[in-house]
Amino acid sequence: MAKVIFWLMIFIIAYTYFGYSLLIYLISLMVNNKVNKKDIEPSVTFLITAYNEEESIRQKLENTLNLDYPKDKLEIIVASDGSTDRTEEIVKEFRDKGVMLHRVEGRVGKTETQNQAVKIARGDIVIFSDATTEYKRDTIKKIVRNYNDLTVGAVSGRYEYIDPKGTQVGLATILFWRYENFIKSRQTRIKTITGACGCIYSVRRELYEPLRRDVISDLVEPLKILEKGYRIAFEPEAIAYEQTTERSSQEFNMRIRVISRGMNGLLSVKGLLNPFRYGFVSFQLVSHKVLRWLIPFFATILFFSNLALLGNRFYNLIFILQVFFYLFALLGWVVDHYNKKFKLFSLPLYFCVVNLASAASLIKTIWGEKDIVWETTRN
Repeated sequence: MAKVIFWLMIFIIAYTYFGYSLLIYLISLMVNNKVNKKDIEPSVTFLITAYNEEESIRQKLENTLNLDYPKDKLEIIVASDGSTDRTEEIVKEFRDKGVMLHRVEGRVGKTETQNQAVKIARGDIVIFSDATTEYKRDTIKKIVRNYNDLTVGAVSGRYEYIDPKGTQVGLATILFWRYENFIKSRQTRIKTITGACGCIYSVRRELYEPLRRDVISDLVEPLKILEKGYRIAFEPEAIAYEQTTERSSQEFNMRIRVISRGMNGLLSVKGLLNPFRYGFVSFQLVSHKVLRWLIPFFATILFFSNLALLGNRFYNLIFILQVFFYLFALLGWVVDHYNKKFKLFSLPLYFCVVNLASAASLIKTIWGEKDIVWETTRN
């Protein structure tokens, strides 16, 4: 029985991290449902959600105003979730340049702030952005050209993470998102992606559906649009630049918030997990979301089933490799704690940080704990 469990866990973990992406790649070589792109200029609302972003909001607005898109077709709204610093004061300095401030009272969280801001949006396309993200100059044009295809209901751009200080978790974050971008590009080629990049995604305003406060909008809003029969496209040439977190503790806290909101969000559209009705979408969600969230439990079972099989040379080797992997993660945490850098520990540390956050998020979800608001983190 221990052998069966051991090999089953090996298969599930290998499939989740490598097999799924390989399978998606192979399918994409045989199927190519191209998005019918064309240079178009619909009216656009550029929606920046902010809470206490006085250190970054000026640079963000300057970057937005310099984007290459007709000014008469671009509406810029900063939705402030009850900011208490100088964020709103700085935004008001840009009123003569057409920037609108929409303050939401009561500290309601990012998703509800977006819900309320979309109500006043006038653009046919709404682009959602964060206050700390910088866009490449042609990003809006690259996003909206996908909406020439009437089957497209939402479009996600691409994260380009930068790590100017060469931090312990930064390298692993960059590698992870390159891997994610590859998967998204292949999913779009096959049919559709099932989630978007939070700081650079867009929807047709007429399709936007107000969401519960406790769910993550960049996952659930696209899924709601998928339920309506539209596809979600990934635009690799629409690029947003974002700095990685610098410390493993910051990454851990951020991941708990994102994953727990993702779990609550997926539960709100659990019908999409029905493979008989949603086929490829259901397959993606189980392979790319559900199994990933369960990896900490699969890894724990693998470790103890391996322990029960000690005495055989092969199983002894696998166990030693596991011990060294987790030891490297622990050493990575110690190095990070003292603000030092040793890249050999980056991937094991990142793996453990993300999966411990997944385990904590699942426990929170089971207990009914919900994250609604967020705190601005400064590196």
